[in-house]
Amino acid sequence: MIIGVLSLGMIIAYVSRSALSVPLALPEFIRTFHLTHTDRGMLNSAFFWTYAVLQIPAGFVVDRYGVKFPYFVGFAIWCLASASTALTRSIPQLILVQVLLGAGQAVVAPASYRWIRYHFAEKERGLAVGLYMTGTKIGPAIGTPLAAWLIGMYDWRLMFVLVGLGGMIWLAPWLLLVRNDDRQLERVAVKKEGGRPIPFGRIMASPVTWGTVIASFCYMYFVYFCMTWMPAYFMERRHLSLSKMGLFVFFSFGGMAIVATLAGWAADRLIGRGYSAVTVRKCFTIAGFSIACTELIGARATSLDTALLFAVVSLSGLGLATANYWALTQTLIPGAAIGRISGIQNCSCSLAGIAAPILTGWLLQKTGSYDAPMVAILVVLLVGVLSYLLMIRESYAPKAGEAVS
Repeated sequence: MIIGVLSLGMIIAYVSRSALSVPLALPEFIRTFHLTHTDRGMLNSAFFWTYAVLQIPAGFVVDRYGVKFPYFVGFAIWCLASASTALTRSIPQLILVQVLLGAGQAVVAPASYRWIRYHFAEKERGLAVGLYMTGTKIGPAIGTPLAAWLIGMYDWRLMFVLVGLGGMIWLAPWLLLVRNDDRQLERVAVKKEGGRPIPFGRIMASPVTWGTVIASFCYMYFVYFCMTWMPAYFMERRHLSLSKMGLFVFFSFGGMAIVATLAGWAADRLIGRGYSAVTVRKCFTIAGFSIACTELIGARATSLDTALLFAVVSLSGLGLATANYWALTQTLIPGAAIGRISGIQNCSCSLAGIAAPILTGWLLQKTGSYDAPMVAILVVLLVGVLSYLLMIRESYAPKAGEAVS
C-alpha cells in the first residue's frame, strides 16, 4: 500500500515538473514571453538548479530525521510552487517558480529509497523499486497529454493551478498511512550487522559510488531530453498536432513504466532462484541502455512511422534498467547511508536535467536540426554502458574492513 502511495507521489512530482514542457512547445506561449531556443532550454532546466544542489542535503535530512515529515513539507512546497506558475508574467518569474518547485521536490528520491531500503528484503526490492519507479514514467506519460488537454479546454495558467493544487490531496493518505519508523529499523539493522556502520568517506571512495554517479547521469540525460524536448521534437520535427504529440509521449513513457515493472519483477525472480543479484541487475541495466541507443535510428528516419516507432521503443527499452539500476545501488551500498547515497545519485540525475535541456537548445540553435542533440544522447548512453562494465563491480563495493585510500 505504501509503495502505491510513494508511486502516486512520484506521479504527481513528474506531472508537476513536466507541465512546463507543453506550453514551451506552443507558438503563442513562445511569443508571449519572447523566447529563443536557448531560453526554452534554460527554462526546461531551471527546475534542476535547486533540485540538484539540494539532493545531498535532503539525503542527510532524511537519514537524520526519517522519511515521513521532511517529505510532507517538501510536497506542500512544490504543489504551491507549481500552482503559482499561473501568476508569472516574465522569464525571471518563470525561472523563480521552477527553482522553488525543484527545492520542494529535492526530498522525494532520498526519502522514497530510504523507506524501500528498510521495508523490503533484497529478493523483493526490484519489484518494489520497479512499482515505485513506474511513477517516474506514468507521471510524464499522463502529465504531457493532461497538460495539453487542460490547455485546450482552458488555458495554460489554469492548467498550472489545477495541477498544483490538485496534487495536495496526496498529503492525506501520506499522513494517515505511513509510519515514522525507518530510524528505528536502521538501528536494528546496524546492530544485526555488528553495530559498526561503514564511514561515509569509505563509501565515497568506492569506484561503485562514482560509477553509479556517471551511469545515473547517462540514464537520466535521455529521460530528461524526452521530458523537456520530446513535445517540441514531435511538433516541430515530425509535425504532429498537440493531441497526437500528447498521445505519443504517453505511449513512450507508458511503455517504459510497463517494462520497468516487469523487469524489476523478472530480476527478483532470478535472484530468488539463486542467481547473483549484482550480475542480474547489471545485465538488465546494460540491456536497457543498449536498446535506448536505437533512438538514433528513429531520429535519422525519413519515415514518420519509423521515427515514432523507435521513439517509443528506445524509451520503453530503457525501462529494463529503471528498477534495476536503483536496486543495484541498494545492494552494493550499506543501508545506513542510503539516504545520502540516493541523494548523491539523484543529484547526478538532476545534473542531467540541467545539461540535457540546455545542450539540446544550444545544439538546436547552432545547427537548426534535432540530429546533433540525438547524436549527443547516443554518446551519453554509451558512456553509461562503459561505467557499468568497468566501475560498478561487486568487488569494488565498500566494506567495513577496508581502509580509505
